[in-house]
Amino acid sequence: MVKGGDILSRLKDKGYRLTPQRMMILDAVEAADDHISAEEIYTHVCERYPNLNISTVYRTLELLKELELVTETDMGDGRVRYHSIKKGHHHHLVCQECGKIIDLDEVVLAPLKDTLYRDYGFSADLKHLAIFGRCKKCS
Repeated sequence: MVKGGDILSRLKDKGYRLTPQRMMILDAVEAADDHISAEEIYTHVCERYPNLNISTVYRTLELLKELELVTETDMGDGRVRYHSIKKGHHHHLVCQECGKIIDLDEVVLAPLKDTLYRDYGFSADLKHLAIFGRCKKCS
């Protein structure tokens, strides 16, 4: 797992400049209590840096995703959300009726990952995903 200062050193080591915009975008992702959308990051950063362009947010998030410093998850609400890899891998059960999101521990999916590899020769990347259905209350 990547530690706090490791993200910055990883960007530097790969030859990327640590611009104020990148630093603020990364801070917004890391400060978020939950998953955060590009639009939410943009709004948060614009409070301190009003000249930021939304395309800078998208490019920075794409770079952080490529470097495996953030994960990207579609929670079914029409917006992709981001999560710092420092906060670990976890998964979500998303109720399609009421919108409730339940965190699902990674160990629950370990048997699935093993089965996919054993039976299909498929090495699944289960870093961060959402499973849609109905919660107990809505079933």
